[in-house]
Amino acid sequence: MADTISPRVAAPAETPEKGTVMLTLPLPYLLFLGDCTEQGYAKTAYGLRDWANEKCVGEYVLPAGSVSTGLPPMNPAEAAVAGARSMIIGVANPGGFIPDSWMVALQEALEAGLDLISGMHSRLSDYPELKALADRLGRRLIDVRVPPKKLPVGTGRPRSGKRILTVGTDCALGKKYTALALARDIADRGIACDFRATGQTGIMIAGEGIPIDAVVSDFLAGAAEVLSPDADAEHWDVVEGQGALFHPAYSGVSLGLLHGSQPDVIVVCHDPSRDGVLGVPGYALPGLQETIDLTLTLARRTNPNARCAGISVNTSRLTEEEAENYMKQESEALGMPVADPIRGGAKFSALVDSCLNG
Repeated sequence: MADTISPRVAAPAETPEKGTVMLTLPLPYLLFLGDCTEQGYAKTAYGLRDWANEKCVGEYVLPAGSVSTGLPPMNPAEAAVAGARSMIIGVANPGGFIPDSWMVALQEALEAGLDLISGMHSRLSDYPELKALADRLGRRLIDVRVPPKKLPVGTGRPRSGKRILTVGTDCALGKKYTALALARDIADRGIACDFRATGQTGIMIAGEGIPIDAVVSDFLAGAAEVLSPDADAEHWDVVEGQGALFHPAYSGVSLGLLHGSQPDVIVVCHDPSRDGVLGVPGYALPGLQETIDLTLTLARRTNPNARCAGISVNTSRLTEEEAENYMKQESEALGMPVADPIRGGAKFSALVDSCLNG
């Protein structure tokens, strides 16, 4: 991913909480894959390889592990010599805890002079042996899912610059990948652009951000304001969406992010292979037009000029022919571009055009 879309450090919000800043991570990384044997548990590592390759010096796989990103193999001492400043846990396990089999390797990284970064549910500092060693060596234990302190309440104040927010008909269907692809394409056109990360993997890819789903609800909109501050008039922020307005469990984070980011443009993300809301049996997915209408109604509370530029679809479960037919059909029905950011091509270029010039 081009360096030009790496986010700048956001200026503190213009509120009494002058100490508010985004979480910033020490770069570059050594990716730790531990003793992982299932590729599905290494999504974070693969995401970093695919979208932040220039920020990764190599990978560290334990003898019992069989999953690899293809990056150069090295231990923490070798990674430190190669310039790494931190080792990032690039795999997850059921329950999100740190197993005993990893402990020696994590301590080895601290002793080599690397900070530790984790996006798992359990916090690094909850493990006494890690905390004691980090304190003694002056190393940092960084839990990405911990939001920054002193986040302000949202103000609704209009901000300079331009913003795109990815939203969805459901959760976990491509909002992060869509935002990354949009930011990359916009930057490749020579336009000033930043990807604004709101989830753990996005933050690791960008090197900074705010874990929106870990923020207390009263401060969600304020966190989004801090995340996408005032910018030059022609500068674009592409904000990674979270949850879905129609999701019975995760609608709250979506609304706070929508109001706080004040998007000029929304891109609706959808997986046509799904027939119901993820994790909530009995709830059907909303329609695309229904999602557009509700999102714009709510978005226009803080940005009266918000518009929808098009639809981003995850067609990974469709054949190429099925995907082409689906995108053509929905584009004609909605009167706007419909594209798969992974398939790319002319359809995705048209979606980017619509974002910038609609």
